[in-house]
Amino acid sequence: MLRKRSPLIICGAFVFVAWNVILFFVLMRRPSAQGALDTPDETSNTGDGAGGGQFGNIMNEVMRVANAFEAELESQKKILLQIQSHWSVWENKGAVTAAKPKLPDEHSAPAVIAILVIACNRVTVKRCLDKLIEHRPSAELYPIVVSQDCGHAETSDVIASYGSQLTHIKQPDLSDIAVPSQHKKFQGYYKISRHYRWALNQVFNTFSYSAVVVVEDDLEVATDFFEYFRALHPILKSDPTLWCVSAWNDNGREGFVDPGKASLLYRTDFFPGLGWMLTKDLWAELEPKWPASFWDDWMRLPDQRRDRSCIRPEISRTLTFGRKGVSLGQFYDKYLRFIKLNTEFVPFTKTDLSYLEKKKYDESFEKEVYSALVVTVEDLQSGKLSGSGPFRVQYSSPDSFKTLARNLGVMDDLKSGVPRAGYRGVVSFLLRGKRVYLAPPAGWTQYDPSWS
Repeated sequence: MLRKRSPLIICGAFVFVAWNVILFFVLMRRPSAQGALDTPDETSNTGDGAGGGQFGNIMNEVMRVANAFEAELESQKKILLQIQSHWSVWENKGAVTAAKPKLPDEHSAPAVIAILVIACNRVTVKRCLDKLIEHRPSAELYPIVVSQDCGHAETSDVIASYGSQLTHIKQPDLSDIAVPSQHKKFQGYYKISRHYRWALNQVFNTFSYSAVVVVEDDLEVATDFFEYFRALHPILKSDPTLWCVSAWNDNGREGFVDPGKASLLYRTDFFPGLGWMLTKDLWAELEPKWPASFWDDWMRLPDQRRDRSCIRPEISRTLTFGRKGVSLGQFYDKYLRFIKLNTEFVPFTKTDLSYLEKKKYDESFEKEVYSALVVTVEDLQSGKLSGSGPFRVQYSSPDSFKTLARNLGVMDDLKSGVPRAGYRGVVSFLLRGKRVYLAPPAGWTQYDPSWS
């Protein structure tokens, strides 16, 4: 409506001015009441006095008309200024009305981070889902997708009982997989890998989420689980030296972590899993070469890791309660059931996490580790070392690493040369209240994949 009025105002102004120009010429040619502008009458007096009086009358009439015209122009000027003022107002209103609404900056809009729960035949998935829903701050920002394999009816009923609080999808291919004869006992690992591929394709390509946290059905999450991933999501997206964020610390058992450092985060070269976030871009890289089995160990190979790291916490934000599974309880009784689950809510989104930037982190990390006093396992176990550390125990071969790790109580396996929870070959943990670094000699440059 405002735009339609603008041409009318312009047209009106033009007609108005044109009319007054015509009026001016009419006034200039209009005869005076005394015929002062007519040719002098031949019968009138033609003396100098008479002629001067007639010319004076003409000049007076011209001056009168000129004055009248000047006054008229001033009046027209005021009216035109008013028209101009109204025109500006209408233009401004029109501009505001016609302008497109300002869209929110995509970088400032909260990202949607989906939670993918991998389920099979555990009715105890309820414990996992109950904690996820209890701690979830927003169903819109953290949609839960439960992907179920195995076709187990009781587990399916448990998942379905949550209704609209989550999305329940089911792996359509439940067939056995042809595996090498020596791998018949590993059929379960092949099915898990197949399920992961299908489920991740669903969340990324069917549901079109851009970031996903993968949670197994036997994990319980901490109170700040969502806060943790929310804060680290932009870092994962922007830092090409990272490829995942994990809620898990492989050496996060009670007594091996600092309870006063719930906010402490690390870079790690070991893929931890057990509650981990990846982006759609990473999945586009991994999916075409996704393995037939043992997907987590495959993730730890140099060809996949490509010298990238993950973020992990000092204190785990997930706890596994699933002793029985395809791994038949491997590591569970000795390590996993003792993992400490964080109970303190840390406001990570309001915390300065810039120390995780690779260059800054590496400089600080190397200085801290290699300025630490070198000690032996016996020194640590004797209880004679004063202070809280840090202290460094040095290894130089895979065998010495494994021996030291066992004696110190941390996990001793290596994958492609990378120790669990390790960064640049260094494993950080607490022992009897003292910070300890199990580390290679100074000058470490790269992992040796033969150390496995």
